[in-house]
Amino acid sequence: MVMTMMTTMMKRGTRRVMITLLLLTATICTRAQMLAVSTDAPWLLMQTANVAAEIVVANKSSVVVSAMANHKPWGKDLKLMALQPEYRYYFSGRPMHNWFVGAGAVAASYDIAWKGKVYDGSCYGAGLTLGYVWNYKKRWNIDFHAGVGMIFYKQKEYYEFDNFDDDFSVDGAQRTNANGNVLLPTRVGVSISYILK
Repeated sequence: MVMTMMTTMMKRGTRRVMITLLLLTATICTRAQMLAVSTDAPWLLMQTANVAAEIVVANKSSVVVSAMANHKPWGKDLKLMALQPEYRYYFSGRPMHNWFVGAGAVAASYDIAWKGKVYDGSCYGAGLTLGYVWNYKKRWNIDFHAGVGMIFYKQKEYYEFDNFDDDFSVDGAQRTNANGNVLLPTRVGVSISYILK
C-alpha cells in the first residue's frame, strides 16, 4: 500500500517536472531568435506521442527539449513517459543545418511486461548524439540522429504471475529489487521539424 502511494507520488512528481520543464521551454521560446518544433517519425510509428522544441542559443549551438509518452501501444503492456534535454553544436557554423554533435540527458518512468517478466521503475542517464539536419524546404528540416548513453535504473523486476507485493516487501512497503547501469541507445530516429521563427 505504501509503495503504491510512493509510486503514484513519484509518477506525479515526474509529470510535474516534465510540465515545469515544458513551461520553462515555452518561456525561453518566446525570446528565442530561431525556434523549431519537431516530432520523431519512428516513435509515432510505435504509437508513442512525442514533441520537441529546438531553440538557438548561440551562433553554432541550440538546445533541444523533447518529451514522449505512451500507454499500451499496439495493445502491448507498456507504459512510458520520458524527457530528454540536449545541447547541440553544429559544425557548419549555422544552427539547425548540417552535421552536429550533442550532449544530453534522459529521465524516464516505465512499466513494461516483456516475455513473461514485468519491469516497473525509473531511469536516468546521459549520453552523446551524432546527427545531420537536412534543410528540405525553407521552414522544413529532416533531422537524422543516433546516440548512446549510460543509463542508471531502479526497478521492480518480477515474473508476471509472482505475488510481488508479498515477496518483495519490508514492513509492508514494496521495495525495488533490481538496479544498475547499462549502456543503451538514447536517441535514435528521424525527426521532422518545422521552423516557427
